[in-house]
Amino acid sequence: MSRGRLAALLLGAQCALAAAQPVAWRAPASLAPLRIDGALDEEAWAQAPVHDRFGQFLPVELTDAPAGYRTTLQIVAEEHALVFGLRAWDPRPEEIRAPLMRRDQVKRDQDFVMVLVDAVGSRRAAQFWRVNASGTLADGVFKAEEDAEDFSPDFEVEAAARRLPDGYSVELRVPLLALRYPYEGGRPWRVMAGRSIPRDASVLLLSAPLTKDALSFIAELEEIGGLEETVAAARDHALLSVRPELTLRATRERTGAARTRDQEAALGAEIKWRPRADWVFDATLNPDFSQVELDVPQLAASRRFALVVPEKRPFFLESTDVLDLSPAAYYSRSITDPGWGLRATWRGARADATALTLRDDGGGTQLDPGAFGTGTRVQQRRAQATLLRGRWHAEDATTGLLVSTRDEVDGESNQVLGADWWWRPAENGQLRLRAMASNTSGPVRPADPSTGDMGLPAQRGRHLHAVWALRSPRWNWNAEALDISPGFRHRNGFVERAGVRVLQNELIRRWGEVEVPGPLPFTAYEFENYLWWQQQVTLPDPVNGIPGGQTVGRYWHPGLWWTAARNTEAFVHLRLEAERARADGRLHPLRGLAFSVMSNPAPWLTKLQLDMTLGRLLDAEADRAAPGRTILLEAQWRAGLPNGWGLESEHRVEQTAVERPDGARAFTDGALRWLGVLHVDARDSLRALWQRTRYRRSEEPALGLEGADARTHITSLVFQRRFGVGRSLSAGLTREVEQPGPGQPATRRSELFAKWSFVIDR
Repeated sequence: MSRGRLAALLLGAQCALAAAQPVAWRAPASLAPLRIDGALDEEAWAQAPVHDRFGQFLPVELTDAPAGYRTTLQIVAEEHALVFGLRAWDPRPEEIRAPLMRRDQVKRDQDFVMVLVDAVGSRRAAQFWRVNASGTLADGVFKAEEDAEDFSPDFEVEAAARRLPDGYSVELRVPLLALRYPYEGGRPWRVMAGRSIPRDASVLLLSAPLTKDALSFIAELEEIGGLEETVAAARDHALLSVRPELTLRATRERTGAARTRDQEAALGAEIKWRPRADWVFDATLNPDFSQVELDVPQLAASRRFALVVPEKRPFFLESTDVLDLSPAAYYSRSITDPGWGLRATWRGARADATALTLRDDGGGTQLDPGAFGTGTRVQQRRAQATLLRGRWHAEDATTGLLVSTRDEVDGESNQVLGADWWWRPAENGQLRLRAMASNTSGPVRPADPSTGDMGLPAQRGRHLHAVWALRSPRWNWNAEALDISPGFRHRNGFVERAGVRVLQNELIRRWGEVEVPGPLPFTAYEFENYLWWQQQVTLPDPVNGIPGGQTVGRYWHPGLWWTAARNTEAFVHLRLEAERARADGRLHPLRGLAFSVMSNPAPWLTKLQLDMTLGRLLDAEADRAAPGRTILLEAQWRAGLPNGWGLESEHRVEQTAVERPDGARAFTDGALRWLGVLHVDARDSLRALWQRTRYRRSEEPALGLEGADARTHITSLVFQRRFGVGRSLSAGLTREVEQPGPGQPATRRSELFAKWSFVIDR
């Protein structure tokens, strides 16, 4: 091919790319702001350029959208907001699945459109919004390095959908003040739109040419044209937002003959001030951090290590991509009862930083990790928790620093200094390193079993972590190394184990689309073989008498993974394992099988999941391996009622059971949960919750094990009314019964509460 012809082809490709670029239409000041009602029938939509180059990402990448399912994107740039208009044609509109849902519950079992915006332009993180065909919203932040969505942050946006005879349309207004970007020197903003079509094949359409070989879902976000003047004009716009909240609470507690009552009225506030584009200041005063929605129960009685609980509290969710830290480096749920908190976040073109400090009035538990389990200590004193985080960005690398302190009044002092580095040497590979050092000091005291206090020795430690990921069209390789010395403590982080060295590898062979034969043949859209391996060994710990080099756990999991029609995802693997329960115990060989299947069988049955583990399991309390099983069964169904109301019902059953050598049951650990939500409309809902846990263990005097039968039972009823952006009223009743064991008095608690919050903006 001649150089001239090659140049012409390249020029043609560039022109085609430019034509495909989404372009925003700048609305004149004389034009009234758009009404957000889901209808694309105003003058601005007649003027805005139409972007309609949507192709398949799932189930088959880089293929045309199914016939009749045309999708378009338009962007209108108002003085203070970006408004996205999306039109979704459907040749069978009667099959559209769009029930009324709770916020952040818009999943791929529904018809929805989505928009991802990277206002920094680096494709390292993007804010995203999903709106289903009934107008329900889900939002959050997508982080490229983790290739994962975080639904915790909620942004102050407006969204509405309109059902049409041939599909539906959506309007989404994103205030420029809700976006985070540098004041100067920033790159062009980037965007990607998508559409979910949950039929048998469960299609996902995207406006960008993304492939499954990409290291992250936001690797191909495209530049938005026509925004230069809008972005420049918005950089100096200031925002002051005050969110007062009033909480009224009446509680009762009874244990045997002892009874207590309490009534409380608490006034708090959250304040957000953005003087210009790159700075955000947050303050929280006397916040009510009680949860309107209870955490999903986790089987803890049969576990040796603590479990992470997701964050839901707004103060901690500003610019989560700037923190960009694993729970080991920062875990906001370690702050139990803050009296006040301050935070500042800055974002530049080549660097960003955040700093926060809070007074924690205590009352919660803190972790004391070990090689064979996680101990706890009660924080009985008030503490000041402070964290500083900064990052510097190069084209394909990021360097970060972390300083963390937590000082109790006349008690423990914990300081952590850390550094991390992310490097992408090629488009298909990335390396991440993190190193932390801790110093924990304070008045030394012995352990106190009556309070759960594990003592307070002075100690120092290190935490080293390295992750390497490599991806090719046919192979994925992930390698990880972790080294945590026995003395490492991080009171503002989540460290469930210490005194161990962990090596882990995962090798995946990707086969793409495969026709699977057999008595029930099916098409697997993606089919993979994998081999996962992990080795855990102890580091020398003279204080606790643990020698170095002991194998804590060894795991080999050869298996298969695939996806199929109706959002089906499944895996099966062999369990070739060995575990040690304590330092003076033996290494127990464990063999078995694990499998999981999750599907969207019908429009009304939106999720059916079964996870099972069979074979020999570790009974840590008895220090032995024995036949057992774990099972998790979860079902979710949705229904539309004749009056336009919607109904959600979620059911969850979880159990672990292990036998004794004589065939009798050693212990059973189980949880049942039902959650029902009645939606009157998009603003009003009534939620009912029934939750029960039970742990039973048979008595074994020869091993010094006493019998146990501990139960908890929780019921909750909550009404919520949303009046608009940032304004809501919640009222409810929660009852809890905790039965520690036979012959012991049960503790009964009840709480009646009402919470009102609203926003004052300037």
